Parts: sequence; structure tokens; C-alpha cells
Amino acid sequence: MSLESGATAMRKLGLVSLIVVVNCAPPASTGGRGSPTASQTSARPWPVLTRKHVDLWLHGYAMLLRDTSTIPVFRRGYREKLQAAKTQRNVTTMLDANRDRLQSRLSLSPALFNGQFAPMYFASFDQMRQVIGLFLQAEGNPQTTNDATLRQYFAVLASSYPVAADREWLRLFTESLEDERRLFYDSYWTAENGARLGVVRATDSLWQNTYRAKLQRYLNNTQQENGDLILALTLGGEGRTVNFGSRQNAVAVTMPDRDPYEALYVFAHEIVSSLVSTAVNDNTTPTEQRAGVSARYVTAGTVRGGAMLMERVARELLPGYTRYYLSQAGLSTSGDANARFVSNFPLPDAIRQAIERQLDVVLGGI
Repeated sequence: MSLESGATAMRKLGLVSLIVVVNCAPPASTGGRGSPTASQTSARPWPVLTRKHVDLWLHGYAMLLRDTSTIPVFRRGYREKLQAAKTQRNVTTMLDANRDRLQSRLSLSPALFNGQFAPMYFASFDQMRQVIGLFLQAEGNPQTTNDATLRQYFAVLASSYPVAADREWLRLFTESLEDERRLFYDSYWTAENGARLGVVRATDSLWQNTYRAKLQRYLNNTQQENGDLILALTLGGEGRTVNFGSRQNAVAVTMPDRDPYEALYVFAHEIVSSLVSTAVNDNTTPTEQRAGVSARYVTAGTVRGGAMLMERVARELLPGYTRYYLSQAGLSTSGDANARFVSNFPLPDAIRQAIERQLDVVLGGI
């Protein structure tokens, strides 16, 4: 199938709905920029959603990566829990068989890590597979098609899979993930998601009836007016965010086990990411940035920035937010949690003050 005929087929299936130009820069920290998916069409501001293909793709990464972040991207113990579930069902898939090959390339190519954001640009796994197939056929070159929409998808993929070896990794990963989906993950996800319908409804109620309104000024004034709030079974305290434009964004946060407020804590953490990155970059030297010092400040600053935002717009959530991120870092929540929070997520005064000033400016706007 040619690239042009493939693009036409996708349009007929209603799979392509991109309407803005992709910023091809790879995602930084927890966010990226790109083009919106078909999911950003709800008339309800910031709907609370679940997305199987987002969980599936992140599940694949979680089963390959060793998550050593201060704030884990994936739920603590996720890989061990899922491997135990597969063993109990006597299931072995291509993802298991190809683990060593996939892990080997991950350790050599930092760009592949940003591929975690890829599903946020798509409406389904079927759509992803079709576009990835065309992308591989085009050898990763967005200029091989005259279809502007398909070029945008190719540009998104090319930012994370830029060279032939990375694209071969993508081919093997996608094939392995399809086998994982068919033999195990579809049924697992359906059961787990169904068991959490109550907490999904509670999260939606809290969000739409109370806390979206409290955060709306901040969202409006940071070009995050609308988007999708996705509850992901895979994620821990470090969510995943893609910014498309003021009305079209996607923020994936942890799917709570019981406490719906946890999703709101991670959402607050995510939406301050760009502001924090600016504050850190403005107050660190090029040498510090090259040495990775800035990246550590961004990690601590995003945790602290979310708390600063909560303090200003939803102070009643601040104690819970503090305890949640202490627990995500594997720290005790007893005693003086506030002091422990500050000491374990340290920031230079200049960066802390810059974040505070920016928050005040944003919240003081129209």
C-alpha cells in the first residue's frame, strides 16, 4: 500500500483529525508538543477519560525500563505485579521473548525514551499501528508524502525514532506489543479498569464540580484552557503531558486505587511543568545545564511548584499533596511532613522565588 493510499484509507476510517502544525522538538521532562488527536473533541472542558492504547503503550515501556527516578514514572512495583499476573495465567508473549533486544537498544538511544509520549497523539492503537507501518515504509522521512496530516504524524514519530536502528526498535516493539495486547493486556485492562469505575466517577465528580473551576484561571493563562485528563493504570506520580494548544492538550495521570484526590495531585504537578522549566533555565548556567543539575532542579521544582499552586488555589488539598509526593519518593509521611517535603525536594532560593513570582503573575492575569 502506498503512502498516499494509506493516508486516504485512514481518512475514510475517520482516524486522522490533526488540525495544527507539529512542533517537532522532542518532549522535555514530562511534556511534549504536537498535534491533537480525535479525543480532544468533547464539548465538556477537560473531560476525565481512560484510554486503553495509552496504557498499553506505557505498559510496554514499563516492562522494559528500570524506573530509578526520584518520583517514579510508573506505579511502584508495576513490572513485578504485571509479570506475576502473566505467570499466573501461564502467558508468554513476544514482549517477553524480545525483552533483551528491546532493552539493549533502549540503553543506547536516549531518543527512544521520549517515545513514551507517542500514544498521546493518537486516538487508538489501531491508528498507531497503521501510521507506524507507513512511517517505517517511508524510512522515517516525513517528506515522502504530500499529505500534510500524515507528515505531521511522521514528524512526531521521527522525533523519537530518528535513525534506522531506532525505527527497527519501533517495528519490533509495536509487533511485540500487539502480541502482548492480544494474549494478555486486553483482558487485563478491561478487568482492572472495570474494577475502578467507582473511583473514575468520583474523580470526575471532584474535578468537574469543584477543582477544575479552581484551576481554570491558571489553565487559561498558561495556554492549557482545555484538553483531556486521562487516568492511566500504568503511571505513578510523574505523569505524561502533551501540549497541543490552548484548547487541545492531553495530561495522563495516575489512576487512583481508592483515593480520587491522587489524580488531582498529579494533574497539578503536570500543569506547572513548563513554568518550572522556564524558571530553572533562567536561573542556571549552561555548565549546570550540561552537567544535569538543571534536570534535578526541574524534578524537585515541579513537585514543589505543584504544592505552590495548590497553596494558592486549593489550599485544602496541600496536606494530601505533600503526603502523596513524599510517599511517591519512598519517604515517611509521619511527623513534620512539610519540613520533610522541603528538605527532600530542595531548591535554590532564586529558582523557588522565580516559580512563586511566575505563579503570582499567571494567577493575577485575566
